Amino acid sequence: MAIKILLLILFFALMIGVGLYSRRSSKNVNDFVLGGRKVGPWLTAFAYGTSYFSAVVFVGYAGQFGYKYGMSATWIGLGNAFLGSLLAWVVLGRRTRIMTKYLDARTMPDYFGKRYNSMPLRIAGALISFIFLIPYTSSVYNGLSRLFEMAFHVPYVACVIVMAALTCVYVILGGYMATAINDFIQGIIMLIGIIAVIASIIKGQG
Repeated sequence: MAIKILLLILFFALMIGVGLYSRRSSKNVNDFVLGGRKVGPWLTAFAYGTSYFSAVVFVGYAGQFGYKYGMSATWIGLGNAFLGSLLAWVVLGRRTRIMTKYLDARTMPDYFGKRYNSMPLRIAGALISFIFLIPYTSSVYNGLSRLFEMAFHVPYVACVIVMAALTCVYVILGGYMATAINDFIQGIIMLIGIIAVIASIIKGQG
């Protein structure tokens, strides 16, 4: 347990450190929201991947459906990988990057508003993002808090509060650049973790 707590403290310190480091490059709104458009493809890919394949996939789909239904739940992972990730990047990635830079759009609602010269479309895009991010964020916090509760025996509510506070700190400090770097670090941890989980299951169950 002591090693778990130490690793957790190191991870939290690293998150705050990344926020402080990224603060130097967040000098205006463009830097804060888009990292000055200097975030490379690897950081962007990991930021997208860790947000998309988060606790919702690892704890919810893989943990719950995988445990209940076995190999028949594989289609969920394949659908997420090929439709939600690969196809989105192939079809929308480069086009969105070029057009947002051309229109000087900082967010997707801003992009739709400028692209079609429509304030109602911008408002609708903002409302859609806001409404649908609520259940997504709730599911992420729920999944991670349940995981921490089982692993560290920390109350669920305390986990939610601590994670929300830490996220707020590094995002406020460094903006998108801090988020992208932290997501890159978390992505590496997730890759190592899922390999360890698969190896452990194969070793234990054959």
